[in-house]
Amino acid sequence: MIDLNKVVTALQTVIDPNTNVNLVKAKLVTQLKVEANNVFFELDVSNISGDMRSQVFMACQTKIKEEYPGAEVHIHMKSDAPNAPKKSNNVLPQVKNIIAVASGKGGVGKSTVSVNTALALVQQGYQVGLIDADLYGPSIPTMLGIQKERPKIKEVYGKHKIIPVETHGLYTISMGLIIEPEKAVVLRGPRLSGVIKQFINECIWPDLDYLIIDLPPGTGDIQLTLVQTVPLTGVIMVTTPQNVAVIDAVKAMNMFLLSNINVPILGVIENMSWFSPEDDQSKKYMIFGEGGGAELAALNKSTLLGQVPLVQSIREAGDMGKPLVLEEGSVVQKSFNGIANALVQQVNKRNETIDPTEIVEVSKQGPKP
Repeated sequence: MIDLNKVVTALQTVIDPNTNVNLVKAKLVTQLKVEANNVFFELDVSNISGDMRSQVFMACQTKIKEEYPGAEVHIHMKSDAPNAPKKSNNVLPQVKNIIAVASGKGGVGKSTVSVNTALALVQQGYQVGLIDADLYGPSIPTMLGIQKERPKIKEVYGKHKIIPVETHGLYTISMGLIIEPEKAVVLRGPRLSGVIKQFINECIWPDLDYLIIDLPPGTGDIQLTLVQTVPLTGVIMVTTPQNVAVIDAVKAMNMFLLSNINVPILGVIENMSWFSPEDDQSKKYMIFGEGGGAELAALNKSTLLGQVPLVQSIREAGDMGKPLVLEEGSVVQKSFNGIANALVQQVNKRNETIDPTEIVEVSKQGPKP
């Protein structure tokens, strides 16, 4: 007699070429039932290209027959209308929360914040991935000390997929892991968009609690591509305390709050909140002013997730590829642990009170949800 659980286990070994996870996790198998020597189920192939549908079909047949050689496998392949939009929940179904880290201008330490926040979440036991979407200035490999690493490639149904680099328990992909450090990145809009989509759709991401996406500053092609490609859980805004940084951050924030984009702001992280000398970190010098982070949080009715001091060791640790959040007992570790705790609370609150974000659909009149 055929065991339904063993059939499910067999189907869990067949990979969806779009999401790079198994068909069961991708929720493409429905109406599964067993009657005597027969196995019946529906396979949603709406987002599987025609040349791969037969390969997925045969893989299902093969895996079930490996377990039950005499089984009769009946697969009904169903598909939406040809022009139907891609379903939001079919993008990275193995990732629970996708969070973008944004800023209005460069130089506010956004990448430093992204790296240390991601690692703080890892230290708290979460599975975390990090996409370096700042394609022109991919600094994250240097900060993690993996600039000489190269992603491995795995073939899936004849197509090459990228395996993110793992370090300190964090899964990372970056343009800095693909090109040589001294080479300039010269890409126009469509090519920029293509790389971002590749990082999302062509990478084999494991099961993740959080996928952090470090964006370039401002509002441009990469930000628009992102909201058109994945359903973001929310955005973290990074600013320094001074007014000139807050003004630019407001502009970047308002892009995500547009009615046709509508991505919630999870909170604000204020970086370089004060300067503390290494020999006496009890001293605080407000060299960039104060209050900018709280002001920005108030403007978007979110919360100030935390403040990060400006200390020399943060720069040194980033240059050495050893993020300071990994240093036990450091003032920076304390700051980012607090930020990680606050972020988890805000994500849980957001998921309990707001419907999932929809991927933005592009039309001739412009983007629309």
